[in-house]
Amino acid sequence: MKLGRRRLVQSGVTMTAAAGLPAGAGADEAALNFVLIGDWGRMGRDHQTDVAVQMGKTAAAINSAFTVSIGDNFYENGVASVDDPQWQGSFEQIYTAPSLQTPWRVILGNHDYRGNVQAQLDYGQKSKRWQLPARYYQMTETLPGGAKADFFYLDTSPFIKKYIGTRTDISGQDTDAQLAWLDGALAASAAPWKIVIGHHPIYTALSDGDGYDHDQPDLIARLNPVLTKHAVPIYICGHDHCLQAVQMDGMTYIVNGAGSQTYQPQPAIRGGFASGAHGFMTVRLTATRLDLALIDMAGTTVYSQAITRT
Repeated sequence: MKLGRRRLVQSGVTMTAAAGLPAGAGADEAALNFVLIGDWGRMGRDHQTDVAVQMGKTAAAINSAFTVSIGDNFYENGVASVDDPQWQGSFEQIYTAPSLQTPWRVILGNHDYRGNVQAQLDYGQKSKRWQLPARYYQMTETLPGGAKADFFYLDTSPFIKKYIGTRTDISGQDTDAQLAWLDGALAASAAPWKIVIGHHPIYTALSDGDGYDHDQPDLIARLNPVLTKHAVPIYICGHDHCLQAVQMDGMTYIVNGAGSQTYQPQPAIRGGFASGAHGFMTVRLTATRLDLALIDMAGTTVYSQAITRT
């Protein structure tokens, strides 16, 4: 089944986190619900614990099936080993809610590349919920009713040229091979939903004139053409420490990098949304509709949007 033309509705809806989803999302219809968080591992500091508490409440309210970690799992320099104290101080003792003991689908960020990447790959042998089987990988989820959703978890740091020769050690990573894998996997997917998740943004709702790098030209040039070729409806990332959403050329780009330290961004451009709130993201997915919400640590949904298959 091919993904048809997408119709974008519902943005900027404010609500309480008891629902965790946009108003009118058809809450009575069976769906796959999950939560996502990016840029979080700071030993509980910078409101990491506050975000974790609210994410646990929201995950319970929506019956979240799993959690997605969008990278920069441990600041500032990743982990040294599978026994690094940060596993306890930034992960195990922070995300303690029963609703967050579900599987965590994990990707790597640039700060993770400053440490021992293999330790993050190996930690799944110690933790049942930590799932990072490879630097990039695909997972298929079954929706209520039997439809499938294919998730493509990317490793974007090796694409960023400015990291070459720095402490963000991307040496030895073959980006051509990763793109070939993604192109082939998207082409082979018959799932009605193809959702791509990477750490770095492609397009954002912010201007680079504020001294920060927001859009990533290296990914615009190499990754984005693969996504548009296969009509991917949504790309979700972190890296930029805020919450953002923007639609361009039929694709939704979400930045969800507010799991701990944030900053106050300039006003959004391109008709998009941007907030410096600490927070996380929820998704509610059926065979025909994806409802997303960006939720702050107080439990308010600061942005919501629906993508429907028509």
